[in-house]
Formats: sequence, structure tokens, C-alpha cells
Amino acid sequence: MQLSVLGCRAGMPADGQASSGYLVETAQARILLDCGPGVALALSSVTRPAALDAVVISHFHSDHCYDLLPVGKALLSLLTTFPGGPEVDADEFRPVRLFAPVGAPERFLRWASLFPVAGSRLLDRAFEVAFDVCEYRPGHRVTVGDCELEMHELRHIEPSCGVRVSGPSGTLAYTGDTGVTDAAVVLAQGADLLLAEATLSATDRTEHGHLSGGDAGRIAARAGVGELMLTHFASVQEDWLRNLQAAAVAEFPGPVRLARPGLVHPVGGGPV
Repeated sequence: MQLSVLGCRAGMPADGQASSGYLVETAQARILLDCGPGVALALSSVTRPAALDAVVISHFHSDHCYDLLPVGKALLSLLTTFPGGPEVDADEFRPVRLFAPVGAPERFLRWASLFPVAGSRLLDRAFEVAFDVCEYRPGHRVTVGDCELEMHELRHIEPSCGVRVSGPSGTLAYTGDTGVTDAAVVLAQGADLLLAEATLSATDRTEHGHLSGGDAGRIAARAGVGELMLTHFASVQEDWLRNLQAAAVAEFPGPVRLARPGLVHPVGGGPV
């Protein structure tokens, strides 16, 4: 299993970095976890959207789903020709499964309707044709290629689920956005890699729900994961990142890494 970081910023893109987006690859699966603003461009630098087997959206905050529409339109471009435009290969097209929280179809259709393409109505149908939209609830399990995905409800102001991806050679646990909760320990239990948000420098005591570096380290230690990667950064200032990492290291005895765009990291053992 291999993890590629496409974007790791909290909120909107900044400093040339996209918001949340992570590509997980195994021998038989390419899975995009979240698709925040800037991720469509970053994805296109490493693979074609048509090569994806699934997209999973942890929750409906824009920094985790905003680029779904351009990815969908990129898929539809394989079916769309214009006089004088490039040739397309319709045989390459297949709908990509899109797993999103309950209410996704209606929300996505309203969204697509805001940006009509008068010259090609097909390009208005990203969430009807390009994606096979599947609503999930906490506890949902699904098989994608040689991977099993499990959705774990966590603690955030918007209903949010972490994703556990189990493949033949490794297991990745991704928190999405969450505050401190025992459910995050269950999500990560025994995983080879915990990809955990570390948005704040101190524990969030509000109802919003975010982790600090120390919070992520404690979850990793309790869950007995192999290694921890921090992500969803509010700043990329060196001192900020160094302090987040140090706080996690103080709580977790294993390797603690910082996500960065373009980072490619193996998960578990064995071939990808």
C-alpha cells in the first residue's frame, strides 16, 4: 500500500498547497480520500481521474470536498467532443464510485446546477454520470479492489467519519476532521499508519472538533499504530510544524512524520 499526499492544508489552499486530499494505492485499487480545493490539479499531476476506483468524502466541509466538481467534469470530458477540439476516447470512461455522507445526491445536484454549461449539457451531470454516488452511514463497510473500507463516526461540528483502509499489505487509518474521542482510537487500532489531523497547537475544548499534535500522539499511542503522520495544517511556518511534531513525539514512541504535498509514503510491508 502506498500513500501520496496531494494536499494537507486546513481550510482553504495557501502557500501553494492544496487542502485535504490523499491518494491510496494498492495492486488493485486507487482510492482518493477527500477532495478539497486544489486537489483536482494535484491529482492530475500523478494520475488520471479515470484511473480512480473510488473517492471517499469524510464530511461536507468545503476543504474536504470542493474539488469534486472539477474532477467530475474531467471525467465527463472523455465523453464530450467539440468542433475543432481534441479527440476523446469514450472507451476510457467509466463511472467512479463516490462514497459520501447521507444527503449527498441532493446536495451534489444542487451544486452542479449552479454552474451550467449551455454548450454541453452532459458536463452538467458530473454527479449523475461521472460518479456513481453511494451514501454511507457510520459503520458502513465496502470493498474496493483488494481493499476493505470502514467508516467510523468521529467528533466534528459537521457529521464526519474517519476511514480505515485495509489492504493485503497494510492498513491506513485516516481521521478526516475530529476532536478528541475514543472512537478515533477504535478507528486507528493496530493500523500500520495513522494519518491524523493536527490543526491546533492545543486541545480543542469547543464543539467544533479538531486535534492538536499532542492529541494525535495520544490517539496513536493508545491505538498501538505503527507510525503517525500529521496533516491538516493551519500553518506551514517551520516553528508551528516543529512544535506540532514535538508535541506528538512526546506522546507517541513510534515514528512521527509531517505530511507535505508530493510526499509518497509506503504503508505496511510488501509490494504496493
